[in-house]
Amino acid sequence: MTNGQTDVLVIGAGPGGYPAAFHAADLGMRVTLVDPEPNPGGVCLYRGCVPSKALLHVASFLHDVELASQWGVSLGSRDVDRDKLLGWKASVVGRLTGGLGRLVKQRGIAYVRGTARLKDGHHAVVASSEEGERTVAFEHAIVATGSRPAVIPGVPESPRVMTSRQALDLEHVPATLLVVGGGYIGLELGQVYAALGSKVTLVEMLPEILQGADRDLVQVLWQRLENQFENVMTGTRVQEMQETEEGVRVSFEGGNARPGTFEKIMLAVGRKPFTEGVGLENVNVSFTERGFIEVDGQRRTGETSLFAVGDVAGDPMLAHKATHEGRTAVEAIAGRNAVFRPNAIPFVVFSDPQVAWCGLSENEAKQRNRAVKIVRFPWAASGRATTLSRNDGLTKMLSDPDTGRVLGVGIAGRDAGELLAEAVLAMEMGAVADDLALTIHTHPTLSETLMEAAEACSGHATHYRGRG
Repeated sequence: MTNGQTDVLVIGAGPGGYPAAFHAADLGMRVTLVDPEPNPGGVCLYRGCVPSKALLHVASFLHDVELASQWGVSLGSRDVDRDKLLGWKASVVGRLTGGLGRLVKQRGIAYVRGTARLKDGHHAVVASSEEGERTVAFEHAIVATGSRPAVIPGVPESPRVMTSRQALDLEHVPATLLVVGGGYIGLELGQVYAALGSKVTLVEMLPEILQGADRDLVQVLWQRLENQFENVMTGTRVQEMQETEEGVRVSFEGGNARPGTFEKIMLAVGRKPFTEGVGLENVNVSFTERGFIEVDGQRRTGETSLFAVGDVAGDPMLAHKATHEGRTAVEAIAGRNAVFRPNAIPFVVFSDPQVAWCGLSENEAKQRNRAVKIVRFPWAASGRATTLSRNDGLTKMLSDPDTGRVLGVGIAGRDAGELLAEAVLAMEMGAVADDLALTIHTHPTLSETLMEAAEACSGHATHYRGRG
C-alpha cells in the first residue's frame, strides 16, 4: 500500500544525487532523497575526495617543510600526531556533511536515512531504521548510488590488506606498504603514507602509471616518486599473496620483480558501479559490459521515468562529472532542453606534484591521427614557480593548427588542478589560443604559464624560446 508520494525520488546522496535533489527542490519539485548516511555527501565527502585531499594537504605541507631548509628556515621536528590528524580530518568531513544536512532542511527536502528499492517505474520501497518500510510513489527517479572499490580475486581476507576506504582511516602507519594499482587512488594514498613514514612500493600491471595521461605530464610526477617511493614496478602483476607472521609475502609476475614481504597491502585497482539492491531488475534498464547503466544524453534510462547519474552511469568516475549529470537530469525532468555534452571534463590527480588535463590529449590526437599544434611551457621559466621552489612543473597546450582553437590542455605541477579551470572554460567557450594569450594574467602567478603556453602557439612566449 502506497503511503508516500513525491515528484522526484533520488537514490544516493553523493555528488551526483544531492546536487540533483537540491536543484529539483529549487525548481519547486517535491523531493525525497535517500541515503544510508546521516547527511548527504556520499563516498566523496565521507570516504573519498574530501578526506583524501585533507591528508594530501598534510603530505604536501611536509614536503614544503623539506624545502624550507633551502629558504633558510628550520622547522625542527616533522613528527605527526596521528590522533590529532584523524580528528582534523573528521572535523573537515563533519563540517561539510553537516552543512549539506542543513541545506536539505532549508530546501524542504524529505531526507531518509536508509535504502530504496525500485518496484517498478513509479514506485519504490524505502526502508529506514527509524521509520521502517514504506512504499513511495514518484513521477521520476534518479539513481545515483555511486561505486565501490574493485577487488582482486584470491586476495586473503586479512587486516593487513586494505581497500582505499580502510587506508583513509589511518589506523596504523606501517613500516612497509605495497600499493597495488598505479592509478590516481594508489598514487595519492601512496604519497600520503610515504609522507607519514612508510616505505612504499607500488605495483601496476599496465606498462605505465596513470595510463591514458600524456607521458610528459606523468614524467613530472615520476621524478618525485623516484625519490619518495622505495620502488615502482610497472608491467607487473601480483601473482600470489600469503599472510605470514612478519606480514604478507607477495610474489609477482612480469618485469624483474622479486618476492617481498610487506607489513600492509593497499588495493587500489579501480572501482566498479554499485547497482546491487536498487531493484533495477524490476525496471526497463540495460547495462554495458562493465556493468554501467546505459543512459542517453539526458541521463535517461530505458525506463522513461528513471535517470542514472554519476559512477553508475559510466566513465569518467568523477565527482564533478556526476554533479553536472545530476543537474542535466533534473533539467530534463523539468521539461527543459538539456543534454550532457561537455566540450571538456577536467581530470586531476591530486598527487604532489599534481597532474591535470582536459580536452584532447596528445595520446588521443595520435590515436585519431588528428593534426594538432603542441606547445610546452616549462615552469623553470616561471617566476612564481621559482619563488615556490617548484620549478618541476609543465604546462602544455594543444590547438588546431589552422584555426588556433584550443583543443586540450595539460598541466603538471603545484596546484595544477586549480589552474586547469581556466582551460576548461576556454574550451567550453570555443576560445582560440590568442584569447588566452591576450588576457592579462596577474604577475607573478602560476596562471601565467597558461598565458605563456598560449603565446608560444604563435611563437612569442615572453620567457621561453623553446619549440615546445
